[in-house]
Amino acid sequence: MAFGLKREEVTRWKTKVQNGEIAFLTHYWLDDRFPGCTTVTKVGCKNIATLIDWGQKYGLEPNWIHRDEKYPHFDLFGERQKDVLSKEKEWDQIKRFNL
Repeated sequence: MAFGLKREEVTRWKTKVQNGEIAFLTHYWLDDRFPGCTTVTKVGCKNIATLIDWGQKYGLEPNWIHRDEKYPHFDLFGERQKDVLSKEKEWDQIKRFNL
């Protein structure tokens, strides 16, 4: 279950993904499969090759991509989420979600 997002944020993320840009979207999230994780960051890009190249910088495997037809993305959570957001200088998301 996702929450803590504004419609404009989702729309902006979708637009960037569709335009072939690497886009970040963090939100609160609860899933019993991942105890202790309360947020997830979706890193998307419609160009799969670009997304794979980007992910390799952070040790992300291509088979971890959620290959959604319109919005392919990696799901990041836990320490990897914070590490990637820090290296990408996504300070607003780190601060907003107390990562």
